[in-house]
Amino acid sequence: MKNRHSIIATILLTHGFLALGPAAQAVNPAPDGGYAGFNTAEGTSALFNLTTGIWNTALGGQALFYDTTGGNNTAVGLNALYFNVMGANNTATGAQALQSNIASGNTANGYQALFRNTTGGDNTATGDLALARNTTGTNNTAVGSGALFYNTRGNNNIALGINAGNGVTTAVNVICIGATGNNVSDSCYIGKIFNATSSGGATVFVNSNGRLGTITSSRRFKECIEPMGDASEALFSLEPVSFRYKKAVDPESPEGGSQFGLVAEDVAKVNPDLVVRDNEGKPYSVRYDQVNAMLLNEFLKEHRTVQELKGAGAKQDATIAVLTSMVVQQQNSIKTLIAQVKEQAAQIQKVGARIEVSSTAAQRVVRDR
Repeated sequence: MKNRHSIIATILLTHGFLALGPAAQAVNPAPDGGYAGFNTAEGTSALFNLTTGIWNTALGGQALFYDTTGGNNTAVGLNALYFNVMGANNTATGAQALQSNIASGNTANGYQALFRNTTGGDNTATGDLALARNTTGTNNTAVGSGALFYNTRGNNNIALGINAGNGVTTAVNVICIGATGNNVSDSCYIGKIFNATSSGGATVFVNSNGRLGTITSSRRFKECIEPMGDASEALFSLEPVSFRYKKAVDPESPEGGSQFGLVAEDVAKVNPDLVVRDNEGKPYSVRYDQVNAMLLNEFLKEHRTVQELKGAGAKQDATIAVLTSMVVQQQNSIKTLIAQVKEQAAQIQKVGARIEVSSTAAQRVVRDR
């Protein structure tokens, strides 16, 4: 019971101190720069026009100068968030960072970062002059000095690197990593890849979810392995075409430049496994790596046929050689036989001549008698 009373007394005492807490002054005089509404201002004219805004921190000459009702803003630097009146939840670090801003949810770190931003919200700029010309663009992220510098009203853009994304002005959903990019919506640019050799590497693929990866060929990653057989004969039904991409699809494609390849819809009719499909399940591209594997299979089949024909041809050549030898032998035998016949004919002629001489001589003897 005594312990219970002690616990109750402690609770009441604690509540009593808490009740008296707000009325009590912790330090006297008040902390330098501390104002009502949990606002903090340090610097000439910092938070100069504040009325009902709370939880603001302004450090620097004229930081948050025009803020009146905006709350939860942090401005560190000369003229940071200077024109912000009622925008809330903004953070600006750097001279003139977010100077023209009147929106909510911006973060700017760096000299003149998001300098011209007015109503664009949910932007993040880290680096001097990052997103400096943005006015109404929203949901942009720029990291690096001068990143997305020329973007004005483009939305959902991401730039990483010094001056990255400087080719983007009004486009949306552009990603630029170490590259200036272009003002083409729904595009991605990555620097230091084109014209850079990476011998011995693997081809990089991207699926419909945007995931990058490579094709693995090791047996330890495969199952149900069996010869391709006649499956590759589907290639004989494919129809290669020449074409040009529509400008809406590839604005940067060269004028008059022909492309060569296959039409995904036509390939799907021949073999559905040879196409890549988009998020809606529609044919999007051709799996040319699979086509190459099928071409290899057909090549090997033809190679084996040629080798078999060569083997049969070699046998035929050997047979022909034997027959030729036999013919030559027969010809030689015939020549020998002809020579023998001629010799026998000559002998017969000589014998006949002798017989004729003998007969003539005998006839003369008979007459002489």
